[in-house]
Amino acid sequence: MIDIEIEDDRWTAALPEAQALVEAAARAALAGTQRTGGIVVLLTDDAAQHALNLQFRGKDSSTNVLSFPAPENPEDHLGDISLAYEVCAAEARDQAKPFAHHLQHLVAHGVLHLVGYDHETDAEALEMEGLEREVLAGLGVPDPYAAERGDDGEFR
Repeated sequence: MIDIEIEDDRWTAALPEAQALVEAAARAALAGTQRTGGIVVLLTDDAAQHALNLQFRGKDSSTNVLSFPAPENPEDHLGDISLAYEVCAAEARDQAKPFAHHLQHLVAHGVLHLVGYDHETDAEALEMEGLEREVLAGLGVPDPYAAERGDDGEFR
């Protein structure tokens, strides 16, 4: 089950299909990992995201996406994800990406964190980014990392 809570109406004003985009990305990411379970996705604003980031990570700023993996539980709840409207919209604009694509990328990224993937080391990052690319390709979303690489394949 994927429960989507929209706290900030700007999400649906900018993307009337936001709920469907989130659900499709979350389901695709789960399918790519062979995991099942419940997820809650919160579409919120920078102020709420800032408070969550400060409370749970000790970082005094907003951020695009936060993932909160759940401990093992009998309900098979995998965890919660929150996304900040202002940060996500600004990133999409700055990276010249469709907002819908960026949202699906961040949801897939968040889901992968819930099921145990991380990007603390180069090897972990390569594995996680590869999974993200596969999930997004299945949704018709181009490689979100392509703009960060030069013609030689090296990240800029």
